Amino acid sequence: MNDNPAQTVDFGFRSVPVAEKSGMVRAVFDSVASRYDVMNDLMSLGIHRAWKRIFINDLAPRPQHTLLDLAGGTGDISFGWLRAGGGKALLSDINAAMLSVGRDRALNLGFAADVSLLVADAERLPLPDRCVDRVSMAFGLRNCTHKEAVLSEARRVLKPGGRFLCLEFSHVKVAALAPVYDAWSFKVLPRLGQMVAGDADSYRYLAESIRTFPDQERLAGMMRAAGFGRVSVRDLSGGIAAIHGGWRL
Repeated sequence: MNDNPAQTVDFGFRSVPVAEKSGMVRAVFDSVASRYDVMNDLMSLGIHRAWKRIFINDLAPRPQHTLLDLAGGTGDISFGWLRAGGGKALLSDINAAMLSVGRDRALNLGFAADVSLLVADAERLPLPDRCVDRVSMAFGLRNCTHKEAVLSEARRVLKPGGRFLCLEFSHVKVAALAPVYDAWSFKVLPRLGQMVAGDADSYRYLAESIRTFPDQERLAGMMRAAGFGRVSVRDLSGGIAAIHGGWRL
């Protein structure tokens, strides 16, 4: 990784100095933390709940398996994992405001004993090698500055035979959906963000960040380059989202 401030990286449709992106992303999620679930409902018309059920099923929860939930935020994946019979979950996020919501939800749901919290950068995890059975990342990778570093870290902390799964907004594969989805993302969503959360700019960034994220084939190639084997891609809702999976063999 090179955080030379002379280099730039995408922040939505803007180019910003590499060293500034993580702070800017953190500010977005500080702004939306209390309404994060509402935000996902707006961005996906509520379909993200069905996508997450599919994603959790693909994680194949087992009582003897441990989960590292990267960019886990308010805890949807960790709690779904536990409900489905998975073992201990480590809920991790770089944003303390998001994790505070997750902590409160864990207490309310009775999962406090089964979930540990970790404020950490997914690009530099303070965890030993080969320590977890599954690594999940749902709607978080596109906000990371060095995506290759995140993938490398995910593989590093997996035990041999462990699996990494990433659920992310992706690139629409059904031509008829594209203009409707674009109109929703860039015309309707920021207005709803202003109405619901008083924050149009954060919602505009989130829509833009989807368009600058690697498409399905490119992300699969990045996972192979990071050392994952048996990489798979599963499109959801015509490619609006996709689940990428890879094994540490």
